[in-house]
Amino acid sequence: MNQPVALITGCSSGIGQALAHTFLDEGYKVWATARNPDTLAPLVARGAIAVTLEVNDEAQLLACTTRLQAEAGRLDVLINNAGYGAMGPVLDADRDTLLRQFDTNVFAPLQLVRLTADLLRASEGLVINIGSVSGITTTPFSGVYGASKAALHSLSDALRLELAPFGINVLTVKPGAIASDFGNNASAAITMADNSWFKPWEQAVRARAKASQKASSTSATDFARELMKYVKNPLRPEEVLIGTDSRKMVSLKRWLPTSILDARLRKRFGLNRPDKG
Repeated sequence: MNQPVALITGCSSGIGQALAHTFLDEGYKVWATARNPDTLAPLVARGAIAVTLEVNDEAQLLACTTRLQAEAGRLDVLINNAGYGAMGPVLDADRDTLLRQFDTNVFAPLQLVRLTADLLRASEGLVINIGSVSGITTTPFSGVYGASKAALHSLSDALRLELAPFGINVLTVKPGAIASDFGNNASAAITMADNSWFKPWEQAVRARAKASQKASSTSATDFARELMKYVKNPLRPEEVLIGTDSRKMVSLKRWLPTSILDARLRKRFGLNRPDKG
């Protein structure tokens, strides 16, 4: 039997690297991608194939998938993990911020599915899109990021239905708080204008950027191992929640009246009028 192949984006650290290690443990030939291939050395040492890939670079996407077709000739699992979190008030998000957010979290995953569809069809493979509970329960100062993940969830739903006749399965993963470099990266990507109305809440914005990085956050390794259980289960659900607070965040949106949830979130982020104390 031919060795199964997994293509995983965003493997430089965190969830992506943990997933790559877990798939190697399970006997997959892992094609691990990252913008900086030097970060993939631990995976290469275990037999992974390193691919330089900026997911927003069309030429690199095409080069990656063309090489995959030529050298592997198959694809069993595609994991769209590479992501970007632009935090800050929606009012301060300019067009470039919006485009970069959606390019990385929405358009790139869809393009990668397009480019690998023939291989996935031949193997009756699995597409795994890494979304977020932020795409379900929107919080202040993560609106642009949450909107991109909500869009990815919606596209995953459509792909799951449309690709079913061709034997391709789609699994949408909605992580909660996972220990990774996401908080540091999100902090570096905060969008706030110099004359922003939200300067009084700057600390709250920075706290939101690091909200997933706390002592109780699920480790990336535990996340990857739990996800692998679903991959191996032929009766897997269509979407899964993994990680600290993932079920809690979804429950808040599902069961609380919007007015009560809004009041809780305004209180949590101190969104009282600055002139009212």
